Amino acid sequence: MRHLELLPPWAALIVALFVVIGATLTVLGGLGLVRLKSFYQRLHAPTLGYSYGTLLIILASMLMFTLLEGRLVMHELMVGIFIMATTPITLLMLGRAALRRDRDTKLGHDEAVPPRPQTQEGHPAAPRDVTGYGEGVVDEGLLPHGDGEPERRRGD
Repeated sequence: MRHLELLPPWAALIVALFVVIGATLTVLGGLGLVRLKSFYQRLHAPTLGYSYGTLLIILASMLMFTLLEGRLVMHELMVGIFIMATTPITLLMLGRAALRRDRDTKLGHDEAVPPRPQTQEGHPAAPRDVTGYGEGVVDEGLLPHGDGEPERRRGD
């Protein structure tokens, strides 16, 4: 790695520090995923570790190549923005799905799809035709009208 020898010592120290801290945070996030007990705790640890660990490694890469090439290197930002945006959003979606699952289980809501009724030949029945569903039905409402007779709707 000859390009590392070209870095000034202070920059090499900062880059090394960012990489070591970033890698440590990422490893701690992975250990948290394995070691923590509940699903919600296991979601939290990797999200923070991966986000901040990736941020520090990307900053180290940007600093090193900016100093070596003598120009501002920004293409690593695309990777960083993608990781920093998608990791918390993934956590949020997984957490909400797990919370809904836990609430439904606690309340006794089983959302199992019932099997289709069998026809006499043993094949599943065709799905219901609901194209005209609700047509011709008069909504009489909950409140009585003044004359005791329901108000007529158009088409009656």
